[in-house]
Amino acid sequence: MQAKAVKAIEARPLFFAGFSANSWAFAVRVWLACLLALYTSFWLQLEVPSSAAITVAILALPTRGQGLEKAGFRLFATAIGVAASIGIAGFFSQTDGLLLAVLGVWVGLCVCAAAMLDGNRAYAAALSCITVALITIQQIDSPQQVFPTGVARGAALVVGVLAVAFVNDVLAAPDYHPMVTKRLEALQRQIMNYAETVLRGETLSAYLAAGILKDVAALRSEIASLRTESSSGAARSSAARSAMVGLVTALSLARALALLSTAAMQASVSIDRDERRSNLLATCRCWLESELVRRDAEVESSLDALRNGTHPAVSHRAPLYRSGRIAVESGFRASICFTLIAALFVIAGWPTTETALSLVAVIIGLGATAPDPRKFTAIAILATPISCLLAGILKYFVFNGVSEFALLAIGLAPVVIGLALLISLPNPLLSSLGRLSLVFTLAILAPTNPQNYDPLVFVITCTLACLAALLTFAVQVLVPPLSGKRRLQLLLTEGRRKRSGLRDRPGRRLSPEEAAFREATRVQQIVAASSSLAQGQCAVDEAMNDFDRSIALERCEAELDRLKDGALAEAADIGRAALARRDAGLLLAAAGQLRRAATQRDLSAEAACAALVLASVTFGPSTSAAGSIGARKS
Repeated sequence: MQAKAVKAIEARPLFFAGFSANSWAFAVRVWLACLLALYTSFWLQLEVPSSAAITVAILALPTRGQGLEKAGFRLFATAIGVAASIGIAGFFSQTDGLLLAVLGVWVGLCVCAAAMLDGNRAYAAALSCITVALITIQQIDSPQQVFPTGVARGAALVVGVLAVAFVNDVLAAPDYHPMVTKRLEALQRQIMNYAETVLRGETLSAYLAAGILKDVAALRSEIASLRTESSSGAARSSAARSAMVGLVTALSLARALALLSTAAMQASVSIDRDERRSNLLATCRCWLESELVRRDAEVESSLDALRNGTHPAVSHRAPLYRSGRIAVESGFRASICFTLIAALFVIAGWPTTETALSLVAVIIGLGATAPDPRKFTAIAILATPISCLLAGILKYFVFNGVSEFALLAIGLAPVVIGLALLISLPNPLLSSLGRLSLVFTLAILAPTNPQNYDPLVFVITCTLACLAALLTFAVQVLVPPLSGKRRLQLLLTEGRRKRSGLRDRPGRRLSPEEAAFREATRVQQIVAASSSLAQGQCAVDEAMNDFDRSIALERCEAELDRLKDGALAEAADIGRAALARRDAGLLLAAAGQLRRAATQRDLSAEAACAALVLASVTFGPSTSAAGSIGARKS
């Protein structure tokens, strides 16, 4: 009993001032990395040392792998942004209004690319926009300075990245794979509980299954960071990806069992009971149950590989569903928003508005990676005056004319550590507010050697920063970013069109498991878009119906393709023709014919027969009722 009590005490996390010990360790690492980046920048006499500290603030993530992956994409995106800045400035520097129009097009292209990606890849697309804003726009009146400014920014960025990597290694920042493992294990338990409930004959809502798919698909962007964590990172990333894809496949099998149970129940109470159909349904159920057990074992094997840092027995890709319409519309709206604000500044004729226009591009670019860009802008409006206040207190009350680095380090400690603690909070609103406030505070403070204490420059900078956030929000009210309702409409429309032809392009065919995961990411996007809409439940039901049908079709095509060159090729062709017509009766007949042909030739075609039976159930008249698995019980 005493040993259990000691273990419970050891397992209990330590808290101080409402924050865990891990949060405090993270905040201290951010502060030390900021100081190391600034000290190195001062020592190297870089032109913009504050960019190194801002890089640290942007890369402030609690684990080593996350920070290094984001740093890699930051370096890549900065190189693209610098090259684009040189090209834009070189070709359009003397064209006045045309230059701003080209910058607006670039902002739109970057936002479009961000909408087609996820995680740090989307951040890299947004950063390509931000880099051009901070180089080309701020040097709009002196294009000859674009190249040296880009080189200086790149040098400061490298210093910031190296500072983060060094501090994380020296202070042993935690690895991310234990957290990923725990989340995958929890999702595995959820899915097996879901399957057990289905096997007991209980009804479950489609919204519950969609929520599980959303949680699984959300890990996609995070698993990529495991690759940069250690020498075994690539193996762990592959194992986690395979486990994630296996979980989606297991859930799709549980959904198929639920549909099959409903069809079997209807067949048992039918006046014209068809024994042949009942036998086929029973055979399909046995195959699905065995497949579910096998998939669960594969997931467990992948989780073991993740824990041990070895490659999984079966490796899968995890493709992302990309909506071209959503990306194009998002980019077009962002381009209009930036161009309108730029035109307003030109018409007003205000001096030194380059900083404000640069910040507008920064907010639009970062907002493209947020679920709700306008909500992100609202957070930026709140963060900007907070950052101005903190920077003013530091500059004119704490430092007050001093230039010693030791005093700079002491003065930055409470601000950087306090805002980093906010970043570590699970609340997304407070975490975003903390990160933006930290980045904006360092940008407005702009530590240099020697430090500039001109109050007029500081007041103008603060005014323009607040003005940029307010103008961005105002224009987003006039030209709103893509709404959740519009996203939902586009996603559902694409799903309806996709039902008629699921085959990928030759050479790019996905396995049924990978196709299932791609559909899961589409469900994730639909759940996110419909979360605040009245018709959300209906949209999720339709999305899950599409999910079931897509998986049934992909599985059926894959199993029939395995038989196309053998003795059962003719029966497989009949099944493929029935599949093309999406006719439940023809699919069931094709399954029976295939089973008879296999029995006559003493061959095994159980998987293909079961897939055809499942497709017949999925496209049967009761699909809409069974597809939501009865929203009567959650």
